[in-house]
Amino acid sequence: MGKRNFLIEGSSGTGKTSVCEELARRGYHVVHGDRELAYQGDPETGAPMEDVTGLAIHDHHLWCVDKVKALVADQREAVTFLCGGSRNFAKFIDLFNRVFVLEIDTETLARRLDDRGDDEWGGQGRQAERDLILRLHRTKADIPRGGIAINATAPLAHVVDEILALSGAVGDSAR
Repeated sequence: MGKRNFLIEGSSGTGKTSVCEELARRGYHVVHGDRELAYQGDPETGAPMEDVTGLAIHDHHLWCVDKVKALVADQREAVTFLCGGSRNFAKFIDLFNRVFVLEIDTETLARRLDDRGDDEWGGQGRQAERDLILRLHRTKADIPRGGIAINATAPLAHVVDEILALSGAVGDSAR
């Protein structure tokens, strides 16, 4: 990953993917954790699991710890942002220089979920998933403690500017 590595976390619907895509658009090295590292596994052992369905998908959404460690050990980039959420973040969170937690209000979250298609987690017609997302948002049960809170209701450009300023990464892009 990078000489300096940052994790961007937040509950479902807070904008992690959008932030990751904007950072990449600006030339920063990013890793889409939910696309590149995620699998369904046992939260205690990390052993892969097959046929996980329904709401259990959330509880078994893990990132491969060995891959995260390998990415951090590879310091060819000046800075790397790893974006997404996992249930086993406690096993690798200490590898990051800082953790940013995207936060939004319940009304914004509900609107964003309304905008999701029926093929997306918590989208239209997926009420049980939506209820879970809203409960987790309210309780912050699966969000890292001690992260730097970022108001993700602001325009995307402002959210990314704030993350870059707080990380000290302004100007460290590849471009």
